[in-house]
Amino acid sequence: MDRLFWSWLSRCWSGWQSALVFVQPRTVIAWQRKRFRDYWAKLSQQARPGRPPISREVRALTRKISVANPSWGSPRFVGELRKLGIDVGKSTVDKYRVRSEQPPSPTWKTFFKNHVADLVSIDFFVAPTVKFKVLFVLVVLVHHRRRVLHFNVTEQPTAQWTGVVRKYSSCHPPRIG
Repeated sequence: MDRLFWSWLSRCWSGWQSALVFVQPRTVIAWQRKRFRDYWAKLSQQARPGRPPISREVRALTRKISVANPSWGSPRFVGELRKLGIDVGKSTVDKYRVRSEQPPSPTWKTFFKNHVADLVSIDFFVAPTVKFKVLFVLVVLVHHRRRVLHFNVTEQPTAQWTGVVRKYSSCHPPRIG
C-alpha cells in the first residue's frame, strides 16, 4: 500500500521529492506507536473509570427488599431486580443489602464435628493389576475412629457381594473395639 501511495503521489505532485525528510524506520515506528498510544489514551479517558454509580433509589430498594426477605441470597436479589429492569451485579447487592441479626447457619465443619460418630463413608472403585485384570474394591470407613470398617476385593462384583453395605448404612455404625 505504501508503494502504491508513493507512486500515485509522484504522478499527481511533481515536487514531492522536496518534501521528503530522511528518517530511520525505527523513528517512523516510534511515531506510529506514540500516535496509537495517544489515540487510545484519549479514547479511554472519555468514560469514568470503575463501575457505574448506583442511584439512591436502587440502594433504598435493595435495603427495603433485604429487610422484607431476609432469607434471600444475593443471586436471588439480582434476579428480582432484573425483573424490574434494574441491572446490578451480585457484589453491588452484597454491598447495599441489610444483613440479618441472627448468626449464620453452621458450617460443614461444625456439622461434621457434631455428627462424626454417626457417619460412615463408602467407596467403590476399580484397581487394574499388573496382568491387566480389573479388581473391584469396596471400602467402608468409620469417621470417628478413622478406621476401615469393611474391605472387600473381587474380579466380578455381584449384588450379594455389594449387599454388605446395607449392614453398615444405619445411622449408628458398629463400634470397633
